[in-house]
Amino acid sequence: MKKTTLLILLLLAAVPLTAQRIHGFVTAGGTLSQIEGDELKGFSKWGFSGGVGAIVGLDRNETWNLSLEAAFTQRGSYNGSGDPYSISLRLDYVDIPLMVHYRDPWGGMLIGLGLCYSRLVQQPHNVMRYNPNYFFPDTNDMTFLGNDLTAVADIRFKVWKGLMFNIRWHYSLIPIKRDWTFTEIKANGTTRKEWDNDCYNNSLTFRLIWQF
Repeated sequence: MKKTTLLILLLLAAVPLTAQRIHGFVTAGGTLSQIEGDELKGFSKWGFSGGVGAIVGLDRNETWNLSLEAAFTQRGSYNGSGDPYSISLRLDYVDIPLMVHYRDPWGGMLIGLGLCYSRLVQQPHNVMRYNPNYFFPDTNDMTFLGNDLTAVADIRFKVWKGLMFNIRWHYSLIPIKRDWTFTEIKANGTTRKEWDNDCYNNSLTFRLIWQF
């Protein structure tokens, strides 16, 4: 955390001297996620997201802003229906997003775009599966790649004073797992089809932000 705080300060110190003062903020909320490539649909995995950050205006009116943060975020995949298979998979990340924000001059809404580097700090939790329909992923090797780079878009609404409500979307630009094998089996036990997928994080985060 000390290294991340130092990185935030160094990057924000590089902003031109005409910029306004730096605002710190803390965040807390929840994440809905799915893994593209796991043959399941829907944002069904709940997780926690929270962290700290700083934002600074790039012009005197703070119409354009630059932010950097460090956040702990849980992502993954979930399906309990058994159709086509059941799984509960949680991935824990430390996110470091760098974003540029535009402030709506009328309503004070912030619209942001950027990139986020994420480091996987915990491999999957609570993995379970069964195959009532003879369709399942290979769970012999559930190792996911340690690094993720995502495109990020978010929008922030002012609620009261320094309190804001934030909706954020992440989508991986590089695979988080390569060649995950999936198999369909016939009722007589013979393999009908087998294929490999690269997998990507896709998540929506809903947070409260307190800026000071």
